[in-house]
Amino acid sequence: MNFTAKVKYLRYSPYKLRPIVDVLRGKNVDYAINWLTTYKTQRALPVQKIIESAAANAKFQQSDLELSDLFIKEILVDQGPMYKYFKPGAMGRANPYKKRSSHISVVLESKK
Repeated sequence: MNFTAKVKYLRYSPYKLRPIVDVLRGKNVDYAINWLTTYKTQRALPVQKIIESAAANAKFQQSDLELSDLFIKEILVDQGPMYKYFKPGAMGRANPYKKRSSHISVVLESKK
């Protein structure tokens, strides 16, 4: 059985989140949460929260499940909308900037 969780409009660039997510794809949920707690960047926290949320959804739907029985079947980081703005540049020009956002979706599956 599959259990899902999603987060939208996260204010981290998908290019910075994808290397973290690629390590966790196919791993055990217990291993993923332990790995993310020791990872030293701030952007690992939302990934950890979404995996914990999907695990809580699984526990809510089937109370006899353990974290060691779940693994990450699919985890995707998609690009969300960009916040475009301008800042002053040299010689009176305006330099464009883009603040990127991302959407994360997680699908967990039980081994049983």
